[in-house]
Amino acid sequence: MRVMIIDALNLYFRNYIVDPSRSTTGGQPIGGLQGFLRSLQKLTRDIEPDKIIICWDGAGGSQKRKSLVKDYKAGRKPIRLNRGVRNLTENEEIANKVWQQTRLVEYLNETPIIQLMLPSVEADDIISYVAQYPKLKEWQKVIVSSDKDFYQLCDDNTIIFRPVQKQTKNKFSIIEEFGIHPVNFALARAIAGDPSDNLPGVDGVGLPTVSKRLPFLKDDKSYTLNEVGDYCEKVEGKIKAYENIAEQIDKVKLNYKMMQLYSPSISVQGKTKIEYALDEFEYGFNKTEVKKMMIQDGFGDWSWNDLFRRLNRISVIKAEGTLW
Repeated sequence: MRVMIIDALNLYFRNYIVDPSRSTTGGQPIGGLQGFLRSLQKLTRDIEPDKIIICWDGAGGSQKRKSLVKDYKAGRKPIRLNRGVRNLTENEEIANKVWQQTRLVEYLNETPIIQLMLPSVEADDIISYVAQYPKLKEWQKVIVSSDKDFYQLCDDNTIIFRPVQKQTKNKFSIIEEFGIHPVNFALARAIAGDPSDNLPGVDGVGLPTVSKRLPFLKDDKSYTLNEVGDYCEKVEGKIKAYENIAEQIDKVKLNYKMMQLYSPSISVQGKTKIEYALDEFEYGFNKTEVKKMMIQDGFGDWSWNDLFRRLNRISVIKAEGTLW
């Protein structure tokens, strides 16, 4: 059995940025909504999932990470639309973006797709928890996101599909490309840092240097920060990378707390809510309502046969009792 786990905002914003489509009924931008559904159709056609789980970022983002680093993600550039002409004011664009996202949730509520969101929790943590959920242990998990943070979750049953780059990453391709095993990928990135999240790394040490100077991170063994620090301190000869890692190990430890997804940052109550949502979900599919909404929003004339066929199949599989 195969489950597709989607990083919702990652996919939604990509379509919102690149698709300038407007509703033929109301004239307002509709590209984020329409593009997400078209991407979903292609994903379901290519991946053929037996279960689909869509994970959203909670309002406010991760409060725990922001309590550790006040400027977490503060360096990210604002979204730039791929438009030749902009007909909306900044406030109108914000309102439209929110409307499209809200409308998308309404569409998905009529389908046999599980949607998960927790206040003050990032989708990354929810995706991690779902990917490690015991009832999905023997399932093949396909995480759909362009975010490299998910590389650390790759194992024998978990792969990453990056739709923008059209890349599929598994445990072996990550080891081959980076010389770093997924069980050590968060540690390696903690050393290298992540400027996009405003998390500076060790001076002069990127992932290629991590792989070169710490070759044991390629092993199928989860190394600790203390082991890396001790190794760097004991290396003979003055090599700047080792010196910098040893001297800046506190920075690495903070980055690791921010980046690691092996133990997702979710409260006990939050985990209980996710488990309930996964276990008690009703896999109904109101195709008539979805078609009606598409007509209202001005893209009902598109062919959605592949998407509807897969959603019907998921509903039938559940009805037959072959899903838990």
